[in-house]
Amino acid sequence: MKWLDMPPVWLLGFLALAWVQVTRFDAGLTLGGAWADFLGGLLVGGGLVLMALALMEFRKHRTTIIPHETPERMIQSGIFKRTRNPIYLGDVMLLAGFILSWDAVLSLPLIPIFMWVLEKRFIEPEEDRLRRTFRMDFARYERKTRRWI
Repeated sequence: MKWLDMPPVWLLGFLALAWVQVTRFDAGLTLGGAWADFLGGLLVGGGLVLMALALMEFRKHRTTIIPHETPERMIQSGIFKRTRNPIYLGDVMLLAGFILSWDAVLSLPLIPIFMWVLEKRFIEPEEDRLRRTFRMDFARYERKTRRWI
C-alpha cells in the first residue's frame, strides 16, 4: 500500500478528476481553443523536460528519488540550481497542461489544490529530512534556491 502514496499516483488521481469533469460535467465552458491547446502542449512538454533533467541529476549523483527515503547526497547542480523541486514542478505543469488541452475549465482549481497536496505530503517532509541530514548545506541551498520557481 505504500506505493499508493507516491507523487505519480496523486498526479494520476488529479488527472482522472479533470478527465471526469471534462467528459461528464463540462458545463459548456471553454478556455479558448487553439491557444489553450498550444499552451497546454508547452506545459506538458516543459514538465517532461524538467522531470528528465532532474532524473539525470539523481542518476548522476546516485541518490534516491523515492520521496519518503533519506537521500545519501544532496543535489544542487543542473536543474536543481533553479528549483528545489523540479519533478514536482513538472507534475504541476503536466496537470495544468492537460487541463488546458482538455478544455477542463472547472478543473482549474485542481492545480493549486494539487500543489498544496505536494507541499504538505511530500515537499515539507523531504525538506525536513534534508535539513536534519545536511544541516548547513541545506540551509545555504534553501536560501539561494526557491522551492518552486
